[in-house]
Amino acid sequence: MNTLFDKIWDSHVVQIVEDGPTQLYIDRLFCHEVTTPQAFDTLRDKGIKVFRPDKVFAMPDHNTPSDQQEFINDPVGRKQVETLKENCKEFGITHFEMGSKDNGIIHVVGPEKGLSLPGMTIVCGDSHTSTHGAVGALAMGIGTSEVAEVLASQCILQQKPKSMRINIEGVLQRGVSAKDIALYIMAQMTTSGATGYVVEYAGSTIRNLSMEGRLTLSNLSIEMGSRAGIIAPDEITFNYLKGREYAPKGKDWDDAVKYWKTLKSDDDAIFDKEVTFKAEDIVPRITYGTNPGAGIPIDGRIPTLDSIPEADQIGFLSQLEYMQFSPGEKLEGHPVDYVFLGACTNGRIEDFRAFASIVNGKKKADSVVAWLVPGSWLVRKQIIEEGIDKILEEAGFELRLPSCSSCLAMNPDKVPAGKLSISTSNRNFVGRQGLGARTVLCSPLTAAASAITGVITDPRKI
Repeated sequence: MNTLFDKIWDSHVVQIVEDGPTQLYIDRLFCHEVTTPQAFDTLRDKGIKVFRPDKVFAMPDHNTPSDQQEFINDPVGRKQVETLKENCKEFGITHFEMGSKDNGIIHVVGPEKGLSLPGMTIVCGDSHTSTHGAVGALAMGIGTSEVAEVLASQCILQQKPKSMRINIEGVLQRGVSAKDIALYIMAQMTTSGATGYVVEYAGSTIRNLSMEGRLTLSNLSIEMGSRAGIIAPDEITFNYLKGREYAPKGKDWDDAVKYWKTLKSDDDAIFDKEVTFKAEDIVPRITYGTNPGAGIPIDGRIPTLDSIPEADQIGFLSQLEYMQFSPGEKLEGHPVDYVFLGACTNGRIEDFRAFASIVNGKKKADSVVAWLVPGSWLVRKQIIEEGIDKILEEAGFELRLPSCSSCLAMNPDKVPAGKLSISTSNRNFVGRQGLGARTVLCSPLTAAASAITGVITDPRKI
């Protein structure tokens, strides 16, 4: 009667503190430059070494420029990147430094290198650590003090979350992607609808998603407030991981797959909550507000004030005031200034293939500034090997260097105040892409269609 989450959690329990948290063993700690300096300082202050440095992997990504990677002009960002490198050298941690072939966004590099494997517990000082749950791992974002805990002990103290299963059944319509699934679920459940839960995604729609699609869906789990998102590993998972640099080899691979096949919820497993959605109800989607749950079908309209509960009306109007939109307004056809393809949400090879399938043989609108940023150097290499870079170049786009880029404006890729960005990233918070910037979240297909027309465009019409 165990869920997949129960199986992974229970197999990693070191001890349970009576009337307190569980001490959970951690298989993999990922570190980036923003949330780790204080954690390493804590170890240094207490005279503690990293307990298992071979289980820790680090790389800069948030501050990394996407136009060149020789020098970071911002002194704060430069200091963070330099400090990570120094800390990794001092404590004996593997460090994939800026500009190297191993570098990229940590939540893209982890799975593609086979560092993230089924059945693992994975943590990182970053909320979108939930991404790694797509391979069948329990992956959670943690705070800086907890990063120090794991560095010192390879364990963490956690209260066990509740469990939820979200089933998606049926066949997706043309032009609908995993990003649209996530935006649909968030609109139905709200951005706090999964708070306190680990969410398992299941159903025929999920089983038919590619690995990249599953990574996108798991990435956005945190935007519903959930502790983690997880998908049972299957042949799609195994085929994706086989031959990856850090994946098991030979007999170890065969033994691993045998174990991984047991990582699924029992038929009689009981979840604390379970919901089901139909794939045919999902169409390409966009957001209109300043949280990822404030979304509508791309051919729909922003809700009217009388459809919003009275207690939520002030917040609703505040979002629209910032976004410069109106209740009941139709956003399809609205001019866009910036287009961003990338982030740990949509910076994988499948996302660039999708974008290229739309822009092939067409031209970028002159009014649009486009940032197309791979999630890793491996993704960039694949783009070039497949000739996607030539398709993009002929359509008037520039392929940039791996970086978190315009997802969060901690690097030079900042959207100017008042400008409207249509973005494949994960958050549309106030100022997320730059001070005063306005963000509409969408899929790579929608981003591509909008980049060609210069207005928010339904990809099904292109």
